[in-house]
Amino acid sequence: MAELPVIKRLRKDLETLKRELTVDLPKELERARAHGDLSENAEWAMAKQRQEFLRARVGNLEVRIAELTMIDLDSIPRDTVGLGSKVQLEDLDEGGTAEFEIVVPEEVDGAQNRISLSSPLGRALIGKAEDDDIEVQTPKGKRAYSVKKLTTIHKLLASENGALKQ
Repeated sequence: MAELPVIKRLRKDLETLKRELTVDLPKELERARAHGDLSENAEWAMAKQRQEFLRARVGNLEVRIAELTMIDLDSIPRDTVGLGSKVQLEDLDEGGTAEFEIVVPEEVDGAQNRISLSSPLGRALIGKAEDDDIEVQTPKGKRAYSVKKLTTIHKLLASENGALKQ
């Protein structure tokens, strides 16, 4: 079964953090311990803080990966905007077009127009098809857009898999 592309990246991050926690950090702790009195040892304190942070981050990533693997890609619409869709919008108020990708929170990047499902624009787009119009409340007031092009996650994954086979 296909899975969201973000899961692969999160698994890689998890692997890196686990390595730091189980291989690199114990060496740092051992070096710090060799400096003597642990109660006044700044290196020891910093390494212990890092250890706590890594344990928490590993736990959070494991939970998030489990949540994301529960998403059934077959439940994502194939003909309307859903998670993973790329959408080209025409600004009906000022003209011009912009392309957005609907992503999970871990992938949000305003500079790359990667927006969350839960953002105002993301919420307005969910379930829309090509040629549908939407209205969104922005900091500059209400804005009207028209969906000019839609590429769902299914088409994106199919084109990636096709490119990988070549």
